[in-house]
Amino acid sequence: MLQAFRKPPTAAVSHNAARTGWNRPGRRHVESSMRYRMLLSTPAALALAFSAAACGSEHAKSGSSGTPPKDSVVPSTPPANHLTVSVQASAQSPAKSWTLTCDPAGGDHPKAAQACAALAKAPDAFKPVPADMMCTKIYGGPEVATVKGTWHGQAIDTRFTRVDGCQLARWNKIAPLFGNVPPAR
Repeated sequence: MLQAFRKPPTAAVSHNAARTGWNRPGRRHVESSMRYRMLLSTPAALALAFSAAACGSEHAKSGSSGTPPKDSVVPSTPPANHLTVSVQASAQSPAKSWTLTCDPAGGDHPKAAQACAALAKAPDAFKPVPADMMCTKIYGGPEVATVKGTWHGQAIDTRFTRVDGCQLARWNKIAPLFGNVPPAR
């Protein structure tokens, strides 16, 4: 069988032919070993292609309506961005509360779209002011807000005030979230 892959001997052997292995007994040409590799690798490649094509067949059986089959489990996930906002004109005033969901904007917040846009622009909106931060003594008012819920998968439970420059800047960064502050009574 090896005879079929050998080049027939010639009378004059060139210098290159002697170096590459042509006309040497017991040596095959590189081309013939490539044929063997192709013969061995083709069935493996075909098996891989057919198994990959079969992966989608179960999904195709679920119907064209896009609903999952009855025996599959569909996880129910709460919205990743759901907040409850309570705002008071002062610590003694009654609170006005709203719910807010983002992606898409919703809930009973009066300006849900603006609140979601403000939160999207401030990725660190719920981080507290560091304890060692030096803040100006600029008083912004007696308003108090609490925000609880989930934002991008993180539990949120934070308080906003306007008692100094740092807290005022933090409030103003996401001011649409607090809506119109109710008047103090």
